[in-house]
Amino acid sequence: MLKMKRRMLITIACSLLLCSVWQSPVSATEVRDKSEILQDIDEYMNRSMKANHMQAASLSIVKDDEVYYAKGYGTFEDGQRVTGDTHFPIASLSKSFTALAILQLADNGQIDLDAAYDSYFPEHSVRDPRVHNITIRHLLNQTSGLNDKINPDMTRKPQFQTLHEVNQLLSEVQLVHSPGTAYSYHNPNYVLLGNLVENVSGERFSDYLNNHIFKPLGMDHTFSVSTTQQFYGNETIPLGHYLSLGRAVSQKEPIWFIEGPAGIVSTAEDMSRWMLAQYQGQLLSPTLMKEYHAAGTIGSYGMGWLADQEESHGRIISHSGIFWTYKSEEKIYLDEEMGIAVMFNSGLNASVNYSTFIHDIAKIMRGKKLETSFVNGRNVEMIMIALIIATLVWGIYAYFHIRLRNKRLTTSKIILITIGRLTPILILLTLSPLMTFIGGGRVLPWFGIWTTLSTPIIWLVVLSIVNVVHLSCYYYVYIQYKKNSQLN
Repeated sequence: MLKMKRRMLITIACSLLLCSVWQSPVSATEVRDKSEILQDIDEYMNRSMKANHMQAASLSIVKDDEVYYAKGYGTFEDGQRVTGDTHFPIASLSKSFTALAILQLADNGQIDLDAAYDSYFPEHSVRDPRVHNITIRHLLNQTSGLNDKINPDMTRKPQFQTLHEVNQLLSEVQLVHSPGTAYSYHNPNYVLLGNLVENVSGERFSDYLNNHIFKPLGMDHTFSVSTTQQFYGNETIPLGHYLSLGRAVSQKEPIWFIEGPAGIVSTAEDMSRWMLAQYQGQLLSPTLMKEYHAAGTIGSYGMGWLADQEESHGRIISHSGIFWTYKSEEKIYLDEEMGIAVMFNSGLNASVNYSTFIHDIAKIMRGKKLETSFVNGRNVEMIMIALIIATLVWGIYAYFHIRLRNKRLTTSKIILITIGRLTPILILLTLSPLMTFIGGGRVLPWFGIWTTLSTPIIWLVVLSIVNVVHLSCYYYVYIQYKKNSQLN
């Protein structure tokens, strides 16, 4: 009997010990010290910025009902440190603010989301009668029938100067498809919405945002501008950059009319308040709040947000913001009550995956281990620089090899060589339509193509020059061979 009791005690003790071992990782995650998490985030941000040649960034994290972290990283050109109150252009993150302004007016009975846009502007005539069918909801969902090909945005010359000018585009345009039938991301949809806010509210768009969104949410350092030109003279905004040949190049943002789709400038502290408001229910009536965070009728783009649902994290709303010298990312996990926003003073670049910042910081917040990736701006640029040098070395070697060759060159061979050697030039000449195809129909200015693909473009130029030199040598050898054949 005594032995049996001992066995039972030993069994119970082992079971308790086994349970404690199983539970310890979960407990460690749950009671992780906040200072340890913030230290991991700081180390990650500093390491990642260095790996991607970034000069300045701003991070905002909210969790449950509090501002969990709001901090700046890096410095201005003059060495001044970036803080949580440093201003950054948030680019297309502005669309969710514009959508909110429309929904607030709908909440007050001043706008019908399914009414035609031009019912609020009955005085203008249109070229395409389908324009009369564009509703407010179509504009919000980016299904208006407008796109960059038939209505230039970034490449428009001259650019709009005021919101009131935007209605003229509806008078002139021929829609690419009927409203509500296809999705095309197009900034002027939100310029039109900004104009509608002004018309219905009787306030300037920037004043409306300030009076009805920024101030009520305590976003005291946030403001809206109409053009990128207004970034230039503002000393509170770090100068933007783009990446070229492994270094950050300071550059002013090209002039672009952005009021409505991309004109807001904010801080990490203020973006925290904005993200908290998304799941605290203080922005709209419950019905419209649900609609605000829902996907659209075509695809995941809803009302200024991309809406998604994940099995592990529930409902998610997100958006990215793109300028050529600034970038931003924002993701809010509504059911998890967590939001992360990151703003950078470096622009869209093929070598940098900005969305990784949100993904990795969310992992740190959840206590998960990060995976080290080889792909970053520094490594990709180093590979491209090595490729440029290798192309030059190969070019010099091949030049002498071609000149010294005595092999027979037929007409068919010279044609094939010509096609192969002119391919890089053809790629350069067709880069604009190629980028439009890759970018889902968005027509990019050459400056934007340069900042996005600066180092690959330099490599293509070097390769093209090398190939032209080689081609001239091939033709010289070919002509000499023909002459010798005729003499013999």
